[in-house]
Amino acid sequence: MLVDGIGSVARGLAARTLLPSEICAASLQRIKQTEELNAYITVVEEKARLRARQGDKRCESGKILPLDGVTIAVKDNFCTAGVRTTCASKMLEDFVPRYTATVIQRLERSGAIVIGKTNMDEFAMGAGATDSRFGPSKNPWRYERAGESIAGDFYITGGSSGGSAVAVASGTCFGAVGSDTGGSVRNPSARCGVFALKPSYGALSRHGLIPLTHSLDVPGLIGLTIDDLALMFSICAGVDPLDSTTIRTNFSGLKLHDEPALNGLRVGIPQEYHCPGMQDEVIKLWTDVADLLEKLGCEVVAVSLPHTQYSLQCYSVLNCCDVASNLACYDGLEFGCRTESMESTEDLFAETRLKGFSDVVRGRILSGNFFLLKGNYDKFFRQAMRLRRLIYSDFETVFRNVDLLLAPVTLTEAILYSEWSKKDNRTRATLEDYCTQPANLAGLPALSLPCRLSRNGLPLGLQLIGPALSEARLMNTGKRIELEMDFQHSCK
Repeated sequence: MLVDGIGSVARGLAARTLLPSEICAASLQRIKQTEELNAYITVVEEKARLRARQGDKRCESGKILPLDGVTIAVKDNFCTAGVRTTCASKMLEDFVPRYTATVIQRLERSGAIVIGKTNMDEFAMGAGATDSRFGPSKNPWRYERAGESIAGDFYITGGSSGGSAVAVASGTCFGAVGSDTGGSVRNPSARCGVFALKPSYGALSRHGLIPLTHSLDVPGLIGLTIDDLALMFSICAGVDPLDSTTIRTNFSGLKLHDEPALNGLRVGIPQEYHCPGMQDEVIKLWTDVADLLEKLGCEVVAVSLPHTQYSLQCYSVLNCCDVASNLACYDGLEFGCRTESMESTEDLFAETRLKGFSDVVRGRILSGNFFLLKGNYDKFFRQAMRLRRLIYSDFETVFRNVDLLLAPVTLTEAILYSEWSKKDNRTRATLEDYCTQPANLAGLPALSLPCRLSRNGLPLGLQLIGPALSEARLMNTGKRIELEMDFQHSCK
């Protein structure tokens, strides 16, 4: 029941063979069965069952909402009224918001049942979902086999929205909400064998999303099928008076074709994304899907995005600068935890931030403050902003000649935690974000698609990138690839 997508729920409710309360109970039971994967930080069983009973009443009266009976998980950096929101940190370990993020509110108004808050890298700073105060999330693919071969080891999920991807991949819910700053829903979804959409900047409201980098962050959606992503996206998209960056869209009621035709579509292959360290199997998959698109009537051409080679440095500077600014409010007085030190206000600030933030978070704060020093501002921040404009201009130029881009998501399949932990967070994030963060710098939509299994039995995926507000074309193209590749989601 939890592996067939949202469409199966709608059919079951319409035929009166299912009730929301039964689906909710199955989701909660599955969470208990998969506790070892550490996908969730907080499970809201009582609240979920209450919403499910409300859905039962609507179904009995024939007033079924689009997402009635659909269980979803929410990354723990989205505010949820009355439910703690930790950002996987000690700093916000006991924070309980009084309001709910707009995207979550819109999903709930359409009948969705939030069943819990998912694990993540602390304050979304990471690429493996391994840097959490609550321990790492674990990839459900080959989990038992990895545990048998190397005691205590497991395959990483990718991050920072790793918990959300695991929640969907392990069958605890039909969809999940994450955040994508440099690839944070696409990376773990590719490694866990599920679909993910990083929308255009401004298409979904960021109200209630605890920020990492204001100009890069977007709420992202994870699902079992592209039709599921399209439904959730159409419900969430649109102007929000509480977020001045949102833009008017026409995605309400978005519905994909049953078998989208791709004749005449021009697809670009960005040469710069073929980078050192890319696994042979990823390159072969990239080639095979490009060949498939040609057979389906697309024109596939090589294109160049010359400033991609500098995008990681640009992203790193802008990310750290925003981190330094956004996290300055956690001082132990008004926001965040507070230590016992009361010798002076300065000591209180220093002690609180020392104990409330991990080494990773403190490192980015220090870097950001360094880049923003008066003597460094022009040299680092202003130059990064200029470079960002050049990266955006590259995409503008390319999209005058092609409709979409096809590229890898990650350089490799998921790797074992024992290997992952040999390199520090900054190094790992730099390697993992190479193919994903340029879309964030340009504010463009991107769709991550699982395509096949590697020789080791782990998911491999690709992404489609489109011009701003091209989500409909992106998902129709992705749906045709989904139908042709016929990826099997079962990770058992």
